[in-house]
Amino acid sequence: MYRSREHRILAGVCGGIADKTGMPPTLVRILWLLLSLIPGPLWVVYVAMWILVPEAPKGYRAA
Repeated sequence: MYRSREHRILAGVCGGIADKTGMPPTLVRILWLLLSLIPGPLWVVYVAMWILVPEAPKGYRAA
């Protein structure tokens, strides 16, 4: 999995998840926003993925 270069708003994490699962990036962002309203460490997970998941190489196209 890579962070998206094309579908990024903040860090490309949701765009990368969308590329990996084949879902629209907007739907992944809405789901993430709804899940972040539930108490828990979702923001910590997002920041960790921002740090740990590499950015997609230039010219990379998700299948």
